Amino acid sequence: MRTYELVAPCHFGLEAVLKREIYDLGYEIERVEDGRVMFLGDAEAICRANIFLRTAERVLIQVGRFRAATFEELFQGIKALPWEEYIPENGKFWVKKASSINSKLFSPSDIQSIAKKAMVERLKQKYHTEWFPEDGASYPVRIFLLKDEVIVMLDTSGDSLHKRGYRTMTGKAPLTETLAAALLLLTPWKSDRILVDPFCGSGTFPIEAAMIAARIAPGMNREFIAEQWTNLIDKKVWYECVQEARDMADYDVEVNIQGYDIDGEVIKVARENAKRAGVAHLIHFQQRPVAALRHPGKYGFLVSNPPYGERLEDKADLPELYTQIGEAYRMLDSWSMYLITSYEDTERYIGRKADKNRKIYNGMLKTYFYQFMGPKPPKRDKMRES
Repeated sequence: MRTYELVAPCHFGLEAVLKREIYDLGYEIERVEDGRVMFLGDAEAICRANIFLRTAERVLIQVGRFRAATFEELFQGIKALPWEEYIPENGKFWVKKASSINSKLFSPSDIQSIAKKAMVERLKQKYHTEWFPEDGASYPVRIFLLKDEVIVMLDTSGDSLHKRGYRTMTGKAPLTETLAAALLLLTPWKSDRILVDPFCGSGTFPIEAAMIAARIAPGMNREFIAEQWTNLIDKKVWYECVQEARDMADYDVEVNIQGYDIDGEVIKVARENAKRAGVAHLIHFQQRPVAALRHPGKYGFLVSNPPYGERLEDKADLPELYTQIGEAYRMLDSWSMYLITSYEDTERYIGRKADKNRKIYNGMLKTYFYQFMGPKPPKRDKMRES
């Protein structure tokens, strides 16, 4: 079976999490760059990566790489790529997105237009025709320029992989599913430990945690554009990969996952989202302000995306809110707390310096993932003896 160089984009600063996911799927990493991981895989790998990866934004096939400082070099570079190996004569093809950083060619619309013309010229020569009906499967192309190096890729996912299919309704300032999953995988949380999100909004952290605990593949219940590519991937391969995901899921796992929010309407949205994700029975949602946060359990985790002013409420309210977070956390004996926020005075009002602090870009917004570590729980056998 043919091997492809696959590209999986992710949030900046979370490449190591995605790299570990790809290794766990059994694939060889080619290289890691800012915001993406390259790995080798066949047609089955394309299916499995789309279905199983929790932290990738999409799965792309790299068609080629070359340098271009002029539009003529771009045209010739695109034209030299073996498009006929990917796109059938009736395929619908276009440049879905072009982006450029620190390159002489910087106009996305011009890059898209010239690339399309170059692809047409190549396929006209190979298929010996002057006109393409483009009434078959869709083959969207994405082009990225960095310091005059051009990366040309076919998008196998279609809609971004953060669109799991369960979140048709969102609360205010939603956290994407892929980012929530990546942040959870950055923590030492396991399914046998308590997890609480006191600002759960539409439920993304609790739902992603429940899906991780139940081993529910994030792409199991959605469609991908490459399912139409029968010239490259047999339909049977998709069916087999979905069946692998279904066999792996454990809906009877025992967990203690809770989501709270002060807004009762948002809690209703979270419950509906959890229901669509198939994990409603694994999460307890409740309307509750952070000031009323209490829990009798030990060695639990607070993981949350609290308000930080730009999107939800005036900055003047934030000192009191973060003071309440700090007070609630101090009442939770032996717990760890993980917060993603852009609020610069987080540690000041929490009342404690974070043990670790990781810079993460949430879209174009620079945020920090504050990690307040609690003690490790005693070993199981020691707990039994005591």
